[in-house]
Amino acid sequence: MARSHARSKRKYTGKKYKHFRKKRNRELARPTIYTEIDNYKVKKHRVLGGNTKLKLFSTKFINVTDPNSNKTSKVRILGFDSNAASKDLNRRHILTKGAIVETELGGVADCQYVVNQLKALSRLKEVDEGIVPEPKYIASICRNILFSGRSFFISMMIVGGFSQTEKSGKLFGVDMLGTLYEENSFLSFGSGSPFSLGVLEADWKPNMTKSAGIDLIKTAISSS
Repeated sequence: MARSHARSKRKYTGKKYKHFRKKRNRELARPTIYTEIDNYKVKKHRVLGGNTKLKLFSTKFINVTDPNSNKTSKVRILGFDSNAASKDLNRRHILTKGAIVETELGGVADCQYVVNQLKALSRLKEVDEGIVPEPKYIASICRNILFSGRSFFISMMIVGGFSQTEKSGKLFGVDMLGTLYEENSFLSFGSGSPFSLGVLEADWKPNMTKSAGIDLIKTAISSS
């Protein structure tokens, strides 16, 4: 069936418009372009008035804007998440406005959102009770956020701090499914954790100074 950009045959009330002319060739619409995640492919089409339009058939990059810094970056698409516009488009991994994809900055954005939520909730807790929240409370809130958004957030969080009630340092980890872990010495998450854990197990010592601990963390991150 031909697609048309002509005026509708009926008003919004349902009344039919009076037919006064034939169809125009310029009112025909071109076939829909379904943009896929693949090597960059674009075609130029001539349109009314001698103008041109670019039709994007496939791409591996998108523009992502950080709302906090208002900075836009061109990043690679790592994977397709979902497209709520249509089950067919979701099954075929078609990119449309509103489609959700995984990018190099996706995990960073998710972690930043979780951190902002933890800051706000911990501040409310401090104002309400007049004391600084315990690290375990912050870790529990983080677990609830990641568990409730386990289908959306691509992030794993590490929460650490000094407990005023137990007079000792606390270290917690929360994975993408909202599972809460507690460790005594060190903790590492992600695909590079086997390498960073090797560095931590070899060089970590009790009662390390702050500067030595920071240097050890930098070495562990660079090794992963």
